[in-house]
Amino acid sequence: MRYACVAWLLAAAVPAAAFADDAAPAASVPAWPDDATLEAEGARIGSVTVRDLPIFDPSIPGEKKAIYRVADRLHVDTRDSAIEAQLLFRPGDPYSRRLLDETGRNLRRLRYIREPEIRIVGYHDGVVDLEVALHEVWTTNPGLSYGRSGGTDKTGISIEELNLFGFGKHLAFDYSDDVDRSSYSVHWHDPNLFGSRWRNDVILRDSDDGSGQWLTVERPFYALDAHWSAGVMLARDETVEHVYRLGEDVAGYGQRLEFGELRYGWSAGLQDGWTRRYTAGFRRDHADFGFDPDETAPAALPASRHLDYPWLRLEVIEDDFDTSRNRDQIARTEDFEFGTRFMLELGWASGAFGADRDAALLRAEASRGFRLGDDHALFLDAGLSGRQESGDFRDALVTAGLRYYVPDGPKRTFYASLTAEAGHRLDADHERLLGGDTGLRGYPLRYQAGQGRALLTLEQRFYTNYSLWRLADIGGAVFLDMGKSWGSSAFGPNANQGLLKDVGFGLRLGSIKTGLGNVLHIDVAFPLDGDRSISGTQILVQTKRSF
Repeated sequence: MRYACVAWLLAAAVPAAAFADDAAPAASVPAWPDDATLEAEGARIGSVTVRDLPIFDPSIPGEKKAIYRVADRLHVDTRDSAIEAQLLFRPGDPYSRRLLDETGRNLRRLRYIREPEIRIVGYHDGVVDLEVALHEVWTTNPGLSYGRSGGTDKTGISIEELNLFGFGKHLAFDYSDDVDRSSYSVHWHDPNLFGSRWRNDVILRDSDDGSGQWLTVERPFYALDAHWSAGVMLARDETVEHVYRLGEDVAGYGQRLEFGELRYGWSAGLQDGWTRRYTAGFRRDHADFGFDPDETAPAALPASRHLDYPWLRLEVIEDDFDTSRNRDQIARTEDFEFGTRFMLELGWASGAFGADRDAALLRAEASRGFRLGDDHALFLDAGLSGRQESGDFRDALVTAGLRYYVPDGPKRTFYASLTAEAGHRLDADHERLLGGDTGLRGYPLRYQAGQGRALLTLEQRFYTNYSLWRLADIGGAVFLDMGKSWGSSAFGPNANQGLLKDVGFGLRLGSIKTGLGNVLHIDVAFPLDGDRSISGTQILVQTKRSF
């Protein structure tokens, strides 16, 4: 959690209290023709204006304090050009509710604004005037961070700006110290290069066990009706990786990764509610491993891989999305994809391209959501990856997942999640880990390892009308986790503890006024199984993107 963003520090001077979430009075809405009528009559978009709403709304009693007005004055508002670059419509385009909804989904992904709303503000002579209203958030985040999971701590110091000079650019300088390494990093992200659909990321990292550089420049399929995409990615990373058994660091080895990709995609756009995309590219994926003089050597080193190959991808997406609240966030609009999504990618590595072997590579993914009545929602996903070489399927991994949301009260949701992974002849560096850092909250991190794992989480979530200093919405949860790993590993045996279970409870603080846009988890978990060496109580402090 970032404690030292300026708004948070200012608010810390106020006595700690929870305020009721007072709603502003609803404004009267003019009676425009409905969407179906506007589209049937061929209405076109007229003016498009962007309206910035302040971080703190003085019309709400809890947000009238002078300290909040100071925070608003210090904040640099988002420039209209940063928002206009994300819109999927322009003046003169035919009016389309579908495009307005998809634009809203795209805007909600931006961290430097919250709760965007696209609404009609005028209609005359077949012309629809639109307003894009958005709430500003505090985007300058200098300060400290702290996290704890699996019995280990992670601390950090950062200086981050999510909306540099109001242009929507992201620049961050970070220092982090965790169980694996201490690192300094610089991250630059531009979501709309020169106001275009192109975006780029640059990350530089220097650690006590190596360094890394990442560069991405791409024009993604930014909309369901986008007709082409292109991109290039280059990455190099050097680290010391650690082998864990029962939560203890028992060995380590050096790892050097090199990755490069060039790709181009094309599509006929959205047709009859479906989008089909085709992408071709060339990928360089190299991994080399060696002994580290400062670490205990593992039983065996992972085998190096040099995979250079062309590939083809087919992706199919159904246009079926919906919004909800109080599911994975607190009092925020959330987007859920109910439509079918399918992806199939095939590649061929060969010595002719620079690879160290001949191999066919496969990756496939599928997902679908189901509305089950009474606002119940079920989401399923599955995946398959691996390569065929020397007459056998290697580094093969089958995955499956389920998420189920059952609202059981005005401020409650029952949540169930089941994930499973099964590997076959996995590369040694791809062993599946299970512990406090991967969802089994009552146990040390990386407590179990093997060729497969499964995890069930049952959680009763509570949402409230209260906030902490008008900066964080308050929620809570009680939970049960059950997990198991299985299979051997090239790094040596792992004591199999069978089915592991834990129970616990926690506090949730959902950021509402900062660009962090995350949920702080403070959990207390009690393991019900495992060996006698582990603590009977685990305290976890984690920042996540969801509840």
